[in-house]
Amino acid sequence: MQFKLTLLSTLLFSSSALAAWVPWSSNVKRATVCNGRAELCRRSYGNVTYLGAHNSFASSTNPFSLARTQEVDVTAQLRLGVRMLQGQAHMKDGQLRFCHTYYLRKVKAFLDANPGEVVTLIFTNPEGISVPRVWKPTFDNSGISRLAFVPTSRPTKRNDWPTLGNMIDRGKRVVVFLDSGADGSVDFILPEFDYIWEDPFSSTDKNFPCRVDRIRGPLSAPDHMNMINHNLNTNLIPIGDGVLISDRASAETTNGVSSILAHANGCSRFAANRAPNFVMLDWVNVGQGAAAVARLNGF
Repeated sequence: MQFKLTLLSTLLFSSSALAAWVPWSSNVKRATVCNGRAELCRRSYGNVTYLGAHNSFASSTNPFSLARTQEVDVTAQLRLGVRMLQGQAHMKDGQLRFCHTYYLRKVKAFLDANPGEVVTLIFTNPEGISVPRVWKPTFDNSGISRLAFVPTSRPTKRNDWPTLGNMIDRGKRVVVFLDSGADGSVDFILPEFDYIWEDPFSSTDKNFPCRVDRIRGPLSAPDHMNMINHNLNTNLIPIGDGVLISDRASAETTNGVSSILAHANGCSRFAANRAPNFVMLDWVNVGQGAAAVARLNGF
């Protein structure tokens, strides 16, 4: 299979961001390695591909735990190169829960230990929980609010994000998206689909046919960033609506370079022939997710 997306196209689309953003002080020490690569320091956040963990909180080593989508916890995921963490949150006992206590504090601990990393958090808000009253205090208490990036334009076009190096230099290296309820009342919690489009999720087709499935706002699809939902499901009970669970048995193939690149190529026509920004996987410790993302970044 010939891979169509190139580093050159990414760099060309990054030029406006490089021109628009400059470090805030000449005395600031410049980042020299960003997300593990010196080359990425001059790349716009909107033109980098990030390895993502689907339902990153739902980890278990128990093979009989049907709700799990990961085998290693969030700290291990980050150490494997995951730079986008996705998950759901629910209220329990008056607190916002990510299924495991101290989830965000684990993320903050990793960020503190790795000052050259930019991490994206994408959460769903199925219960419509208040952003200013509940979500913001949760981020505040974890310490992540101080690291959260606030864009200067809303929504921000894919080409107009600052570089990773600029974000790291400014100490604003966490980007937070919420699928619903982000109404601007908290400046760093961004409405996901105004900035990112996704293709269909919960696929049971190993070929991952692509289309623009979820998008919102005034920007066209090429001006959005985009995510490929590259997590394969199997139908446990193929009756009626069925019962879908993550397909662990196929994970080695699903998370292989050829499968991920084929999916990325299938979506590129909706993204001005550019690589996806986020490659969301189940079982991030299985297969070659990091290698595929490196290829998508032109390495």
